[in-house]
Amino acid sequence: MDPETLSTTRRSLHGVAELVLAGPQYRQSGTIRLRIVPDGFGTVEAPELRVNVTELVAGDRTVPLNGATCRELATATGGEAEAADVYAESSGVGPDDTLAVDAGAAAYILESFGRGQDALIRFMPDVTPVLWPEHFDLGITVDEVNYGVSAGDSYLGEPYAYAGPWEARQGAFWNTSFGAAHPLRLLPGDTGLHDFFAEARERAAQDPVRRS
Repeated sequence: MDPETLSTTRRSLHGVAELVLAGPQYRQSGTIRLRIVPDGFGTVEAPELRVNVTELVAGDRTVPLNGATCRELATATGGEAEAADVYAESSGVGPDDTLAVDAGAAAYILESFGRGQDALIRFMPDVTPVLWPEHFDLGITVDEVNYGVSAGDSYLGEPYAYAGPWEARQGAFWNTSFGAAHPLRLLPGDTGLHDFFAEARERAAQDPVRRS
């Protein structure tokens, strides 16, 4: 996967999640939480909107993402492109920025979220994974440890799994400043991602807290 194509597609999908889905949902229903759906992601409350790989879906209407702006997408579904004013970080996408969504890159990113969804549910069946629009990552929190899958960011420009204890731990397993992270491509098969979460939970319970 070409890194630049992956980056521009990720940024565009992130902008849609933030400005077209989460923002209108927050204004109408009071939540920014999004969810993973087959081949994409969507709102959890009204308005009912979802992304299906390269299209925005609203009822029986579909609008291509590539070449559109978030303002145009929101207008096409009767909404207004605006982020929820409840967090500081953002995609950096403006309402009038032209989106660049490559079908192959989008499918790869959304497949990564699908893998994350399956692994998190298997790992913690009673906890519902949330796709957070501010970071564009899918996660859960258990016993003061965040577990999830990021689509990529300034730390690593490709989808990766992470575990982030609220209090940093000591030990070789914890390979980043925020905890532990591994590219999804290095966690293959049906069990690789689940096993990473399971090991992170065990290490978080056993390893000592890192004191500054």
